[in-house]
Amino acid sequence: MHPRTAELLGYLDDADGALRAAYDAVPAERRAERPAPDRWSPAEIVHHLAIVERRVTQRIASLVEQARALPPEPDASPVLPTLMARRLVDRTRRIVAGEASHPHDTDAARAWADLDDARRALKTIVVGADGLALGGVSAPHPALGEISGYEWIAFAGAHEARHAAQIREIVAGDS
Repeated sequence: MHPRTAELLGYLDDADGALRAAYDAVPAERRAERPAPDRWSPAEIVHHLAIVERRVTQRIASLVEQARALPPEPDASPVLPTLMARRLVDRTRRIVAGEASHPHDTDAARAWADLDDARRALKTIVVGADGLALGGVSAPHPALGEISGYEWIAFAGAHEARHAAQIREIVAGDS
């Protein structure tokens, strides 16, 4: 496996593990409770992540098809230090999701399974792109501007990390 693919898959796994730990810290009977009327519940946060991850997977799939026309990735240096992930994880800056990414009619009992399905689809696309020059293709992100295929993958992990922190804030009563 190309080092960049392995790096990004590891980042996705780490973010997923942190999110799972944060979600598991919320008692099951409280996962559908909103900490305030204008804030999402932990289950709604996970539902939002599933919605966004499906859309990101579609975007990455499109970028992968474009990258197939390029020569293979020649660079094996780490990509995460050069990406925007840290900036996105910083919760001191509030980011408001577009309406299409808002959770509606969230089933707290299904939220995690939906996210698992979305994550499996994303990882399948990433593994299928192994060795492609994803830094040579890009697409616009509504909040981040034009970002590369690598950055889109990192975005999925950073987005989960950001919302894991949000769930930890809910548990701590800081939401």
